[in-house]
Amino acid sequence: MAASTKTPASVHSVSRVCIGIILASALGAPSLWAEDPPPDLAKRVAARATEARAARDQYTYRQTVVVEELNAGGAQAGEYRETRDVVFSPQAERSEKPVGKPFDTLKHLKLTEEDFRDIREVQPFLFDRDQLWAYETKSKGEETTDGVDCWVLQVRPRQILAGQRLFDGLLWVSKQDYSIVRTDGKAVPEMRSMTKGENLFPRFTTVWRPIDGQYWFPVHTYADDTLDFRVGPQRIRMDIRYLDYKKFAAESTVKFEGTK
Repeated sequence: MAASTKTPASVHSVSRVCIGIILASALGAPSLWAEDPPPDLAKRVAARATEARAARDQYTYRQTVVVEELNAGGAQAGEYRETRDVVFSPQAERSEKPVGKPFDTLKHLKLTEEDFRDIREVQPFLFDRDQLWAYETKSKGEETTDGVDCWVLQVRPRQILAGQRLFDGLLWVSKQDYSIVRTDGKAVPEMRSMTKGENLFPRFTTVWRPIDGQYWFPVHTYADDTLDFRVGPQRIRMDIRYLDYKKFAAESTVKFEGTK
């Protein structure tokens, strides 16, 4: 009598279980091999951002701002527009120069001093060494955004002193050189007072691009948010463009107006 070549059913079952375990392990491999961010990630980002700020301070550019208020149906009900050029004087002093007059048909909103300060300082937020002390940070993993492999870093103010305008949100920073690639968050603090009214601010996203082949600069900020005023919610859209970056050619030290 010849030996049977038929494999017992129990062997097939064991084989399928083993194969299943192997496949499951292979599919789960990326999570097992996920990178850990460097323990000093925040300091590395701040160091790179300090370099980027110094480089950007040597550039002229045009900044356009559009703020729209929308009605309940989503149609535009009012609009604010302005254009400013960041330029250098013959004495190498850097300043903002309005291009024409602002266009303002806003009916329910009024841009405040804090709004314009946020446009200058918070929407193009640079997490540099001078600001590192003011924030607590926490790694939020890794993510690819705009085709760049990034660490995601949460930054939140440790405390907010009188007169400060700070950023509360997330930074996407390049794994390669720790440049900021994208920010998403809002300007804080918001202001609610029974006597002085309310001053609320939208959540925004700012996109950065490499400009000079070495450093990333902000190129576009956008927001589409609803502000919850006591008198009722108000949806707004905001669009800020940073255009036509050009490096200042004079061989001199840049000095901001009002500085020594």
